[in-house]
Amino acid sequence: MTTHDRTDFPFLRALLASATPVVMEVKQRDAHGHDLLGGRTPAAVVSAYEDAGAPCVSVVTGRWFGGSKALLREVATLTRLPLLQKDFITRAEQIAQARELGASAVLLTAALLPVSSLSKLVDRCLLTGLTPFVEITTEAELEAVPHASECVIAVNNKDIRTRERDTGDLGRSTALLPALRATGTPCPVSASGIDGPTTAARLLDAGFGGLLVATSLLRAGSPARWLDEVRGARRGLALR
Repeated sequence: MTTHDRTDFPFLRALLASATPVVMEVKQRDAHGHDLLGGRTPAAVVSAYEDAGAPCVSVVTGRWFGGSKALLREVATLTRLPLLQKDFITRAEQIAQARELGASAVLLTAALLPVSSLSKLVDRCLLTGLTPFVEITTEAELEAVPHASECVIAVNNKDIRTRERDTGDLGRSTALLPALRATGTPCPVSASGIDGPTTAARLLDAGFGGLLVATSLLRAGSPARWLDEVRGARRGLALR
């Protein structure tokens, strides 16, 4: 496959250009079914993320978390920020639909896809102009990712086998980071289980090019203050 110009992929371009590359997530419910919006509309959440300086927004359309395709369509009308569709994408037609709904990137979960299917879906994303956001949990899954230099590859710190009801294992991210960087991915990401600004700062300081955060941000009083605390924590780490 021909290598594509990164400037043609707004999700990846926005992450690489951000000084605080946190993908902020719109998610209706947590893994235990608890409401995360707290009476806020998606418009209010997206507005707060924009005010905070989010480079990108993730929209959970999976039914596990109360999502829907209508939610992605709605968020796409609310912002010009690049959007990631988070769902279980297993078929090429879902990729075409994601673009029609306004996504700039789609989640591909390596643990759920045979190697041949993952390869075909990554190819389809790139041909469609969407960034493949490939989620992995092991080095074996990582080794199966094709065109890594054109993908955002994310370590999921939680266990999808338990519907992500665990608290998350951040040690998984730090353990896999060297292998992740060796693939040539332009933006290694740590996703899920990031419980606050201090944890976020440590992961960025360790060398992650991006983070995906949902619950911590949605439960924070102010996403802008949350990001300010990340910056402050990073300054503190730099002085050590």
